[in-house]
Amino acid sequence: MDTMAMMKSMSMTDMPMAMDADTMQDTMMAMNAASMAATMCSASDMQMGTDMATCAAMCSNTAMMADTGMRMMMRPMGMDADSMRAMLTACVAMGTACAAECRSHADMDESCRYCAMACDEMVAKCEAMLASMTA
Repeated sequence: MDTMAMMKSMSMTDMPMAMDADTMQDTMMAMNAASMAATMCSASDMQMGTDMATCAAMCSNTAMMADTGMRMMMRPMGMDADSMRAMLTACVAMGTACAAECRSHADMDESCRYCAMACDEMVAKCEAMLASMTA
């Protein structure tokens, strides 16, 4: 499915702020990748026992936030500038924290290494989206 074509087919002229469709697409793809990586990392962490409980919980939170942020971006007509900025900022904060936690375990679990990379990418794309927003 070509989600970019779908996004471009939606009317963005009535949105409460200007957002670049290509930047939105990149951000949504990074959020989706972070959600998937964090979900898989959380599952892997659970197999490792209580030593990885913090990492598992942070990954679960990251997955849910990334997925929610992505879904908000998929509804351009329902966007509110302040709430979108808050969600992107929250994704940056959670992604940064999760990446740091996963990086500290990256030598123990390959899932942590991948999750940290996906979180770093999401953080970069969310920051770029925030910088590109107007109004």
